[in-house]
This record gives sequence, structure tokens and C-alpha cells, in this order.
Amino acid sequence: MTFEPERLGQSRSDLAEALRGQRKRAGKTQTWLARHCTMSQTKVSNIESGKLTPSLVDVELILEALGVDSPVAAEILSLARTANTEWQDHWSSRRRGLDKKQNELARIEAVSTEFRFFLLSMITGLLATQEYVRASISDVPGDQSKTIAKKLERQQVLYESSKSFTFILTEQAARWPILPPMAMALQLDRLASVSRIPNVRLGVIPLGGHIPERPLNTFTVYDRRLATVETGTGALILRDHRDVTAYLRDFEQYERYAVFGDDCRELLTEWSMIFTRQRQ
Repeated sequence: MTFEPERLGQSRSDLAEALRGQRKRAGKTQTWLARHCTMSQTKVSNIESGKLTPSLVDVELILEALGVDSPVAAEILSLARTANTEWQDHWSSRRRGLDKKQNELARIEAVSTEFRFFLLSMITGLLATQEYVRASISDVPGDQSKTIAKKLERQQVLYESSKSFTFILTEQAARWPILPPMAMALQLDRLASVSRIPNVRLGVIPLGGHIPERPLNTFTVYDRRLATVETGTGALILRDHRDVTAYLRDFEQYERYAVFGDDCRELLTEWSMIFTRQRQ
């Protein structure tokens, strides 16, 4: 299937229409379908009207109940996979205002309890100093003070004991000199400090030894239901359980190469001192 970002929204209505058409073709009512799929009739109605995007498991149950032929079923499942994918391009986010994006992230964080961050090239906002946050959006025109404030406000979620966080940073992400040396030293000290929060595990992958994995993107997994993947021009939001599971497996692979606890803080201190000496 060719990936076309502009089709993502349309695929939801196409999926609703396809499922509704298959039910009517089979001569079944929404009540009958709901009973055979162990769903409520309201849920079936919302799926068929496009108000609710069904998971792939939901779609598989519906197709099986209706006895849909394999070629047609495969086409509908392809629609369902696309419908469970969202594309957010950077230009649209900037036009809307980056502070709106912070509100969206805060809502996701409010309803999630287990977070996994794989940081390939930069430090994420939850771990950043104010100077680092400002530098990370310095290419965005206009006054970004509201966005900076909201990014820093979101950091309070790290202290909610009901939530757990695992951050894995490559050495490149931790040491990329987006700030002057002393500011980078303070940023690394901030990472070491956050690593001591009881519900936070923070690890780094040093550039040494043999690492056969080939990470391509920064990504975040929220619980086991949602993954966001950063690209150069935007972000993919994935809800398909197969996609989310794939990123969970990737995270577990990278976690094997990371160092945590005192060993991690020792490396962060070493890198911080390198920046400090550069300043001198």
C-alpha cells in the first residue's frame, strides 16, 4: 500500500462506508452484528457513521462475523490500517501554533501511565532546560514564549507517582551541541538529576562497542496503545496494535545497549565536564 498522507483522513470515511456496505450486503442488522462481535449496537453505529475509528481487531471481528471474502477483507483491513494512522506535518503545526501541540501532548500524557521514549538525536522537552527548549524551536518565527512555558509546565508529569517513564538517549542525543558549552553542561546535569526521580528510568547508549541495531527515528510509545514517530517533516501517530508492538520490540532491543543508574550518571557527568572544560 502506498503511503499518501492526504488520504489518512479520507480513509476513515471510506472504512465506515465499506463496513456498512458489507453488513447491508450480508442482510444483517447492526444489532445482529453487535451481538456476534461482542460489541454494543452504539459502537457498531459509531463505526459505520465514521464517528469512531475501529481498531484492526474490531475490523477483523466484523469481517469474520459477516463472512467477507479474503480479497475484499484484505482491502478493508488495508483501509483500517491507514485509518489508524495520523500524519501531523510541521508546517500545519506551526500555522496552528506550537502551543496547541503542547496541549495535545499534555492530554495524551494525562491519560497514559507508561511512557517509553527513544531519543535518537535530541533531548525531548520533558527533560530539557529552558535554554534547551528555546534553542530547539529557535527556527520558528514569532514569539514562542507561550510554547516554551507550556513545554516546561508539562515536565510536572514526571513527578506523578502513578506514571512510569523510561527514557533512552543515544550519546549523540545527549551531547549534540545545540547550546554553548556551559549551557550544555547544565543540560547534562539536568538529565542526571531527572534520572533520580523514583518513577523515571533514564539510560544512555554510549558510542562504543558493537551495536548491530540501526535506529532511524525518535519515537515514543504511550502504554501499549499509541506510538508517535518523528520524521524530518512531521510526526506519524500510530494506533494499529501491530505498529505499536513493533516499536515496543524496537525499544526493548535498544534498552539492552543502554546503561542506567550510577553508570549512566557517571557518563553524563563525564560529558558535562568535557563541555565545562571547553568553556574554560
